[in-house]
Amino acid sequence: MTVRTLPHLGAAALFTSLLASPAWAGMGNTASTYGLLPIDVGTAQGMSLFNTQASALYYNPAYLTQDPRGELTVGLLHGEHDLRVTSNGNPSGGAPAVIRDGDKANVADTQQQVIALKTDLTDMLKGDHPVYFAIIAGVEKYGEEMLAFGSQNSQEGQFMRYGRQPLFLNLGGGAELANGIALGASAHVSLSSEATLIASADLAGETQYEELTVTAKPIIRPVLSMNLEWDKIFCGKEDCGIWSGLETAFAFRGHTDARTSVESNLTIPGTVIDPGITVLIDTIDSYQPDILSAGLLYHFSDNFRASVSVEQQNWKDLEERLEGDTVKDQANAKFQDVMVPRIGAEWTLNENIMLFGGVAYQESPLESIQTPDVNYFDNDRLIVGIGSALIINNPPILAYPMRLDFGYQYQQLQDRDFELTSTRPGVTNPYESVSTEGDVHVFSGSLTLKF
Repeated sequence: MTVRTLPHLGAAALFTSLLASPAWAGMGNTASTYGLLPIDVGTAQGMSLFNTQASALYYNPAYLTQDPRGELTVGLLHGEHDLRVTSNGNPSGGAPAVIRDGDKANVADTQQQVIALKTDLTDMLKGDHPVYFAIIAGVEKYGEEMLAFGSQNSQEGQFMRYGRQPLFLNLGGGAELANGIALGASAHVSLSSEATLIASADLAGETQYEELTVTAKPIIRPVLSMNLEWDKIFCGKEDCGIWSGLETAFAFRGHTDARTSVESNLTIPGTVIDPGITVLIDTIDSYQPDILSAGLLYHFSDNFRASVSVEQQNWKDLEERLEGDTVKDQANAKFQDVMVPRIGAEWTLNENIMLFGGVAYQESPLESIQTPDVNYFDNDRLIVGIGSALIINNPPILAYPMRLDFGYQYQQLQDRDFELTSTRPGVTNPYESVSTEGDVHVFSGSLTLKF
């Protein structure tokens, strides 16, 4: 028994040294699970396709053209997860593996710091056609945690999309192609890490003659978008009747994930000779599917605008990726593509105060109620958000306006039943039936300096 567990201990130690974080990450990311800046959080992403701030870089980079001013934004996001699991007993007739009654799941809070920069590159280029560039980055634990990663089996079950979020990095820009037609593109960057450990160990698990190699490379996925202002297309600067104030946006966001591959090779002199026992681990986390978005915005007046949008999230592609995941391949998880409707509105009370809100509904992409060993939970979600912005036009010292934003989002997880199963010998499946539900509270604030 000791000989067989030594390589696993070595691999576990390597994971710890590589990732330096508990297994609290989830199969999601900040931008798609909650939103990046307060207006995204506070409108349940209902206005994200038509947000003039720097987070447009991720949702609709073509919309960077809507505000010619540069801006620097620093934001904080805090997500509290009150996720509950209630045992319904053992369907096989025995005692449940875990006794619980509405226990709160051990899911870490999301605490992300976001920094974004947007600027006009016209002065750097020949010609006078405006080209806008932006970059946005997010780091967990308010800047203290560069990489959150977790991939594990769970006897008690685990929620699929909540927990620590990995490093977020997106950069790109937008430009107006013709009157009323703007195009944008950006790149979302994630990391793929590879590590090799070669060592000799004694029966106590102490290693010597170690050789450790660690590499990480960026994986780049595209974000492409188009924005159409119909009054400018048909009528230029003249009044355009029903077309006045009508906008349409289309966006594509490529799938992303964080991946880690580990190869551990250990020998035990006199017991396990060269080439030793090899343990191979290749696993993904923080997955976001390909997302196709379309939205319609209408300016009802100079002070009020509202939008309706829909997203198609292609989660079914995750099935094939998990087949090659050495941690989760036995789960045989089945997913479905989902449509996510969103509604958002923004009301400018005066030159200093703005209010916004929104609502969305997301069906769970996880079809399976049994995912052996991994035991994933995921629920349909009703998402509601509200928020406000304070615009200070003449701040002390600064030459340009300053903006303070706050957004709150509430996610209600609809009740759903799952069956816990295992591939371990001697286990009668399912060994426990559970009901899952919960609430998520997200708070977001940001400071934006215009220039």
